Amino acid sequence: MAGLAALALAVPASIPSPPPEFSKFSIGPLTIHAYALCILAGILIALWVTNRRLAARGGNSDMLWDIAIWAIPFGIVGGRLYHVLFTDPKYYFGLDGQQQHWIEIPQLWLGGLGIMGAISLGAVGALIGCRRTGIRLSAFADAAAPGVLLAQMAGRWGNWFNQELFGAPTTLPWGLEIDPNSYNFPAGYPADTLFHPTFLYESIWNLLGFFVLIALDKKFQLRRGALFCCYVIWYGIGRTFTESLRLDPAEIITVGPLSLRIHQWFAIGLVVFGTLALIYVLTVLRPQNKNSIFLPGREPAPAAVERQANSTAGSSAANAQPAKDDNAPGGGKSTQDPGDKPTDDAS
Repeated sequence: MAGLAALALAVPASIPSPPPEFSKFSIGPLTIHAYALCILAGILIALWVTNRRLAARGGNSDMLWDIAIWAIPFGIVGGRLYHVLFTDPKYYFGLDGQQQHWIEIPQLWLGGLGIMGAISLGAVGALIGCRRTGIRLSAFADAAAPGVLLAQMAGRWGNWFNQELFGAPTTLPWGLEIDPNSYNFPAGYPADTLFHPTFLYESIWNLLGFFVLIALDKKFQLRRGALFCCYVIWYGIGRTFTESLRLDPAEIITVGPLSLRIHQWFAIGLVVFGTLALIYVLTVLRPQNKNSIFLPGREPAPAAVERQANSTAGSSAANAQPAKDDNAPGGGKSTQDPGDKPTDDAS
């Protein structure tokens, strides 16, 4: 009992936020922001996972980079535009008499990338890359979906470093501490108030979703965009919950008796859209499923495939051991004299 009591005292009663000096550091004239490092880590993780999954379907890393070079910039721009236009347009454009902060729009390191905008415009970039590479967009989306969840998991920790996008006050033992001197600390709350760590909730949800998508794909071999639809549904459910807790500014939209944050409406829309799209894929497109990830007429040349097959077959034949004949004299052992030279036909 004494040991358990000591352990309970050792476990912190809250989650501390990192000191402000941890959110950025300088290397000479260059300032590195922890938020940007989290986003970069997420991109690298997503690329690594997608590369492995794409290669297992017949693609290669060159194809991935040809797509990523379009998808990543489009995704970053889309994520920023979503944040500016739908999260707090009053702040950036000085609406309702507020001071304008439009100069902060390109300053990504301050935080503010909306994943819904990143995925939407990133898909446009991916479409361009897929068309140039000859890969089906649906095949690429299915390959990338689990990695995207891991990217979101890593990116959410940037919110922790920036002390932003937390939830309502809570007395739970995993409540998040926020520096009362931070510009994100909400007015009207005592300095020792703890808040829901919504970044952690979403991070755990995305990590769990990664394993769920991998398991679904392994069991059902989902294609033609079906696995991506599962990603949309999974993320929409989690985002609907976390949005119900958050305190950061957002447009409120009233539909009938419901007044919800705009992001929550979008998240609900993701669940509905993903479900309808999944039903369509499984009932209409699934019978016409094609295992090839390539667009019609863009498959690798048959001659190249045949050369690779012949090379593999030749290598296997060279490494194969000669079969033994139990009926041969000597119980299957070779009767050739060790000193005999091989004939021309055998060489």
